Amino acid sequence: MYRTLRISFSLKNTYRVNSILYAVKQIPLIKKILPDALYGVKGLKIFANVLSAAGEVLSVFLGKFLYLAIMIRGIGELYKEVPGDQVFLHILLFLTVIGAYMNTSLFEPTRDKYYAMILMRMNAREYTLVNYGYTILKVILGFLPFSIYFGTLQGIPFWFCLLIPFSIAGVKLAVSALSLRNYEKNGFIYKEDTIRKYLWLFVLIFLVLAYGLPAAGIVLPEEASMLILTAFILAGLSGIRKIYSFSYYREINQELLARMMNQMDTIQQAAKTANEKTISSDTHITSRKKGFEYLNELFIKRHQKILWRSTVKITAVCFVLVWGMLLALCFVPEIRESANELVLNWLPYFVFIMYTINRGRNFTRVLFMNCDHSLLTYSIYKQPKFVLKLFQIRLREIMKINAVPAIVIGAGLCLTLYASGGTENPAHYLVLFISILCMSIFFSIHYLTIYYLLQPYNAGTEMKSGTYQMVMSGTYLVCLGMMQVKMPTLLFGITCILFCILYSAAACILVYKFAPKTFRLRT
Repeated sequence: MYRTLRISFSLKNTYRVNSILYAVKQIPLIKKILPDALYGVKGLKIFANVLSAAGEVLSVFLGKFLYLAIMIRGIGELYKEVPGDQVFLHILLFLTVIGAYMNTSLFEPTRDKYYAMILMRMNAREYTLVNYGYTILKVILGFLPFSIYFGTLQGIPFWFCLLIPFSIAGVKLAVSALSLRNYEKNGFIYKEDTIRKYLWLFVLIFLVLAYGLPAAGIVLPEEASMLILTAFILAGLSGIRKIYSFSYYREINQELLARMMNQMDTIQQAAKTANEKTISSDTHITSRKKGFEYLNELFIKRHQKILWRSTVKITAVCFVLVWGMLLALCFVPEIRESANELVLNWLPYFVFIMYTINRGRNFTRVLFMNCDHSLLTYSIYKQPKFVLKLFQIRLREIMKINAVPAIVIGAGLCLTLYASGGTENPAHYLVLFISILCMSIFFSIHYLTIYYLLQPYNAGTEMKSGTYQMVMSGTYLVCLGMMQVKMPTLLFGITCILFCILYSAAACILVYKFAPKTFRLRT
C-alpha cells in the first residue's frame, strides 16, 4: 500500500510540476529569459515542486473554508428569523447530501489514473483504494478546523463540531458503496464527469430544501439534524466494507479511462460539429454595412443561437426571481426589513453574480473558433487601427448581450428596494441600476481585453496560454472575495462606476499599443 501511495504521489506531482513549468514559460515577461530546456533546470523544478506542494495544501483547506464560510454560515446569516445553530446544521445537512452524489471522487477519470492503471499496469484495486482513502482523509482534515471554528460560533456543541467532518466523509463512503452495489447488480457505472438529468433535478430539490425552507422560517430542529448527521457516520462505516471487498475496480476503471482518452481524441471534432449545428446556414443573410461593420454583422446574425441563447435563458430566470421576490414582499411582510437591509448593504455580492452570468468568455471563444482562427493568418488584420476598430465593434456587441440580464437585475433591485420600504435618499435607486450595468460593462471589457492581449488558442483551438488561465483564475478569486466585502450601496456603487470608466479607458490604450503584437495564433 505504501509503495502504491508513493508512486501515485510521484505521478500526480510530476504532472503538476510539468504543468506549472509550462505555464511559467508562457508568461510574456518571463519566457524570454528562461532557457529552452526549462524542464531540466533543477532550481526551477524545485520552485515548481514547492508550488505543487502549496497547491496540495490549499486543496485540502481552502475549498472547505470557503464552502463553510460562504455557502453555509455566510448565507445562513441572511436568515434572521431562525436560530443560527439550527439553520447552520439545516443547510449543512442538505448540501452534504448533494456533495456526496456530485463528488464521490471514487470513479473520477483523470490522467494520472490512466498513466498508473493502463500504461503502468498497476494493481487497480490497490491504487483506487489508496487514492480514495487519501481523498477521504483530506475531507476529514480539511473540514475539521473550520467545522470547529464556524460551528462553535453558531453555538453548536464542541463535541458535535468534531463529528461534522466524519459525517461528511461518511455520507460520501455510503454513496460510493451504493454505486458499487449498483454496478454489481445492473452493470451501471456512475461517471462523475457525466451527470444525468435526474441528478440535476435531485440537486435542485435539495437546494430548495437547504435555502428555501429557512427563507420561509422552516428549519429542522437541531436534534434532528444532529441525529441524521450522526447516522451518516454509521452509514459510512458500513460502506467501508463494500468498498474494500469490491472486486471489479480494474474493469470499471478500464472502461472509464478508455472513454476519457477517446473523448480527448475526438473532443475538438465534436466541438466543431456542435458549433456548426448552431451556426445559421441561411444564404440569404446579408448586410448593408461596410468594412469591419459588415464582417461583424454577418458574424452576429449567423451565430445568434450561440451568442444569445444562454443570455435569453439567464434573463428569463432573473425575471422570474425578481417577480418571486416582489410577490414574497407582498405576501410575507416580515421579510421586508431584511430585504431592504440586504439591498442597501450587500451590493458587493452582485460582483460575483454578474461575473457568473457574464457571457464574455463564451463570446471570445466563439469569436476565435468561428472567425479569428482564420483571419489571424492575414497581416492586415493585425494593424493597430484595425485591431482597435474591431475591438470597439465587438465590445459594443458583447455589451449588448450582457446588458439584457443586467437591466433586469438592476431594475429588480430598485423595485425590491422600493417594495421593501424604500430609502430616504433617491440616489440609491439610480446608483443601484447604473452600478449593476457598470459591472456588466466591466466584465464585457475585461474578457475581450484579456482575449486580445493574451490570445490563448492555437490553430487547433487548444488552450495554450498559462497566463490567460492564471488571469481567469485571479478574476474568479477576486470576485469571490468581493462577497466578503460589506459596504453601503451608495459608496460601493459610485466606486464601481468610476472604476468601470477608468478600466474602459485603460483597456482601449492597452489594446491599441500591444494587441497588434499579442493578438496572434499560438504555436
